[in-house]
Amino acid sequence: VRLEESGGGLVQPGGSLRLSCAASGFTFSTVFMTWVRQAPGKEQEWVATIYSDGRSAYYSDAVQGRFTISRDNAKNTLYLQMDNLKTEDTAVYYCAQRGDRPRGKGTQVTVSS
Repeated sequence: VRLEESGGGLVQPGGSLRLSCAASGFTFSTVFMTWVRQAPGKEQEWVATIYSDGRSAYYSDAVQGRFTISRDNAKNTLYLQMDNLKTEDTAVYYCAQRGDRPRGKGTQVTVSS
């Protein structure tokens, strides 16, 4: 299993970012996928999960209505569109197979004015 996150950066409150996760080493299209995040000094936090076919997804209360998880099974890629970002969204973001630990290095998202 190989997962590589990208797309993070520094953004002002209210701004947007789109994260990507390139997957390889497994049959991506058959697996539920998840985004999680970890802020400094805090426990890892689940963000969102998407069904293997991409037809349904669910979100934590903290990001519901602001973040959108999606996937392109033809490209073996998972996405997280983050809108109306808040300072409390600052964290390292990881993608993972549902139920598995993150395997990549993550991508840093910093929301600050």
